[in-house]
Amino acid sequence: QVHVVESGGGLVQAGGSLRLSCQAPGRALSIYHTAWFRQAPGKDREFVAAIRSSGAGSFTNYADTVKGRATISRDNAKNTVYLQMDSLKPEDTAVYYCALGGYPSSSPESYTYWGQGTQVTVSS
Repeated sequence: QVHVVESGGGLVQAGGSLRLSCQAPGRALSIYHTAWFRQAPGKDREFVAAIRSSGAGSFTNYADTVKGRATISRDNAKNTVYLQMDSLKPEDTAVYYCALGGYPSSSPESYTYWGQGTQVTVSS
């Protein structure tokens, strides 16, 4: 089993920025296609961003709701995947989950290993 851990969430004001981190201690995160999803209370889990494994090129994909405001990236030296979010809006408030899988799709079903999530709250 792969243990996935997110961090970096917190309370920010609208217009602010936040960088979330995803790690899998003891595992080579670079091997996995990785995505960020988010889920607000009473809402479906929605896709945010995805990035290929390091051996599969630099392809990234973003949901329209965060396009231009979010950047997903890898730092293999730190064995970490990041989600940088700028110009945050109250509607970005959700629990953000990091997921690892075999294909960088926008579907949760493509991902096998999930973290417990990190709360992002954006005040208006």
